Formats: sequence, structure tokens, C-alpha cells
Amino acid sequence: MAGRVSYARIYDVVRSIPEGRVATYGQVAALAGIPGHARQVGYALNALSDESGVPWQRVINARGEISKRMDPQYEWIQKTLLEEEGVEFDARGRVPLSKYRWQSGGATPDCSYPVRRQVLIPNSV
Repeated sequence: MAGRVSYARIYDVVRSIPEGRVATYGQVAALAGIPGHARQVGYALNALSDESGVPWQRVINARGEISKRMDPQYEWIQKTLLEEEGVEFDARGRVPLSKYRWQSGGATPDCSYPVRRQVLIPNSV
């Protein structure tokens, strides 16, 4: 159906983020071909199962912070996973994006999607 994008595009982009690097929700949205839809990236990541293998922890907000969740345990898990990958946090709890932000060079072979403006429909992984 026209106008729909599956979450698979977002997951492809997130899988491309190397260990020890982070990307912002907006950056992932742009690479998935849906610029301006950072919130949709959050919805897609929230829909992941624990067994998905998608490195969700590598996606943070534009301020370099881990986004707040209903259950703060996930914030701690995300921070711990990033620290295990060598990502550092400053005194304010932010990741220095100038040091750790993934520079994709535009797009990778796995995530070179055309730019679209549309509604995302959940799709199981």
C-alpha cells in the first residue's frame, strides 16, 4: 500500500550503527528515508522484542541524552550497554556527539532509502 513504511527500514539503519558509536533519532529517520519523523524511530525501537538483535541502545536524542522512559530501568540498561561499548558520558549524563556520533557518510548499502513523507505502520521483525 502506498504511503506506508515498515519499521524494517528503521531497523536496517540502526543495525548499521557501529559498536561504540551513537546516532540520533532524527539521524536514523533521515537515513531511513523519513526525515522529520524522529518520533517514529522511537516508536519502532519501543516495538522491538528483547530477542531482536537490533542495537537499540545506540540511538539517543539530539542533545546526546538517553531519552526518558516510563520504566527508568531501561535508561540504566541503555547507559550500561553504551558504556560497555566504550561510549562515555559527561558530567551532565550526555554523550559528546562530536566524539561518538556515527558519521554514516550519507547512507550505507543497507539503508539507502528514498526520502518519503508518510505514516509508519508497525511491522514485526
